[in-house]
Amino acid sequence: MTDGAAREDDTARTAWCPSGAAHAPESLVLGVRAGVDGRVAYLADPVPAAEVLEQIPADIEPRRVLRFASHCVAECVNRRGDDCTLIERVVTAYPAAATGRVPQCHLRAGCKWWSQAGVDACRRCPAISTRHHTDDELATLVADPATTLEEIDADFARSA
Repeated sequence: MTDGAAREDDTARTAWCPSGAAHAPESLVLGVRAGVDGRVAYLADPVPAAEVLEQIPADIEPRRVLRFASHCVAECVNRRGDDCTLIERVVTAYPAAATGRVPQCHLRAGCKWWSQAGVDACRRCPAISTRHHTDDELATLVADPATTLEEIDADFARSA
């Protein structure tokens, strides 16, 4: 079995977080944040994070420029039972990209977000940053596990 096949088998058996930890042993680089809007440009093939992290200058937070995937873990602050509350907040707060094809993704078969929110998650995934600017009030609100969907709705009502 090739390394790529081993990764595909692992992806199919394991719930993956597409906004995961950079330094977990199984972490993969899914894409690079690019362009003015910082959307994720997905790699043709995911790369083990360990192969990339040592190449990033020490003064750059890896999650600011790369999207990582790692195993979805029970002790995550965004977990509620078997659900990911982060994708619930993302789907509520951010409009979906235009209809059409969803981005190609190597995680889909084992992606926690896909299994929970389906195409709604995939349409928003390229716009999500694992590490956001602190001056982005909506991103800060969405990233906070204590934020309720009602609070996001209220924020929209205030800004309208």
